[in-house]
Amino acid sequence: MTYDRLVCANCAAPVTEGRCPVCRANRERLDPSTGLTPGMLLALVIALVAMAALLAALQTA
Repeated sequence: MTYDRLVCANCAAPVTEGRCPVCRANRERLDPSTGLTPGMLLALVIALVAMAALLAALQTA
């Protein structure tokens, strides 16, 4: 869900404007650019599995 259409119950302004502390806190909580995304986590797991397979292949050679 995007927060560009959410209206703050505290100040009745759009949350994206961040006019009050409640808006700013919710904007930070809903910001998708923070932390690991599911896609980044999946890519990391795939890379780790590929590295483990490569190391196992090199051990047997």
